[in-house]
Amino acid sequence: MFVATRRPAALLVYDTETGKRVASLPIDGDADDLFFDAEHKHIYAICGQGAVDVIRQQDADRYAIVAKAVTAAGARTGLFSAARKTLYVAVPSHSSSAAEIRVYSVR
Repeated sequence: MFVATRRPAALLVYDTETGKRVASLPIDGDADDLFFDAEHKHIYAICGQGAVDVIRQQDADRYAIVAKAVTAAGARTGLFSAARKTLYVAVPSHSSSAAEIRVYSVR
């Protein structure tokens, strides 16, 4: 089971059979949505601090951040479509820009 915490900003991984935490790593702040891409063994953490952290599952107990996609401050909501191999991130409007949906292809 994957859990994103905000203070401190971290990804926690739990073994659902034992309930024990098996991994923890720092991620960007203000995470809201997490998605697991089983085909690529990636976790996408959409963080309102302004990035999507891409975390690779190396094995059941080992994880590492392998990429970071810059989004925008406050962009913390999204949707992952495994069938389309696409991550959608909602970017809120700000005084100088309109709201938008950013589309990221995953490989």
